[in-house]
Amino acid sequence: MTALEDSLRNKIDRKTKPPGSLGRLEDIAFKIGMIQQTLTPELRYPTVLIFAGDHGLTEEGVSPYPREVTGQMVMNFLEGGAAINVFCRHNGLKIRVVDAGVDYDFPEELDLVHAKVEHGTRNVLKEPAMSTETCIRALDKGREVLGDVERGGCNVVGFGEMGIGNTSSAALLMHKFTGFPMEKCVGRGTGLDDAGVRHKTDILKQAADKYSVSDPLEIMAVFGGLEIAMMTGAMLEAKARKLTLLVDGFISTAALAAAHHMDGSIMDNTIFCHASDESGHRLMLKHLHVKPVMDMGMRLGEGTGVAVAFPVIRAAVGFLNEMASFDEAGVADRDC
Repeated sequence: MTALEDSLRNKIDRKTKPPGSLGRLEDIAFKIGMIQQTLTPELRYPTVLIFAGDHGLTEEGVSPYPREVTGQMVMNFLEGGAAINVFCRHNGLKIRVVDAGVDYDFPEELDLVHAKVEHGTRNVLKEPAMSTETCIRALDKGREVLGDVERGGCNVVGFGEMGIGNTSSAALLMHKFTGFPMEKCVGRGTGLDDAGVRHKTDILKQAADKYSVSDPLEIMAVFGGLEIAMMTGAMLEAKARKLTLLVDGFISTAALAAAHHMDGSIMDNTIFCHASDESGHRLMLKHLHVKPVMDMGMRLGEGTGVAVAFPVIRAAVGFLNEMASFDEAGVADRDC
């Protein structure tokens, strides 16, 4: 145990409470203190990044919604009308929406991070979703986006997404990175019925069997989405810059799984905000040996799990910094 670890544990245990009585809040406080390497951590300019991109695989009917919805939802984010906007407004988080690869040309004057690499991925059932070069460009763009946010003073960043068809891409990534059978990775996405889930599973099995790749970059290029690749790059850069990463649900966790294969230490900086009801997410969390902050039966995406969990994370830092110790309060500690 390092000197800082010992000091943080002692500070937490010496608060006016029985040891361990604040449960997971104590774990979160300790983790953020270790990330920031201080006994008095702070959450500065918390920001949710929403990465948006379209997917060629939607040609195969893996989603009940048309791909045009991706661009329409980006406009909804920018106009403040989505669930993520509501939760961020209530809980004090800033939003930055990133066009990673939406099949629509947004006006330049919009308050949007214009980082488009291509107008969506290709149909992975017929060809790789991206070339390796395109995937690298998306990863690098993600690093740039994160760098811009960090230079604005942010030290805690949440990761969300938007992309019709991206639960299919995430399921393929989960299958390849974890080895779980495809049936365990595929869920209802934006609301498929049982027949739709069976069709989606069949399509994804065909796509998974078509390619033999094992390198993390190749897996992302073949099966990933532009928004997922860009998110992965941003996550890697957040770790490099010693930020706290707040991960949302199924798609964001698939991006984190990819990042974990590229940098095993990224887990040291990562807090998983909720257990999504999208099939596969709980298995992925178990595979990563992590416990989420909350379980509310949500599966919307957008970063909503981050925004709803953030008050809990803020409370953890608050008690560490503001709660009196036994000595400060003049309260007698237990005898042993």
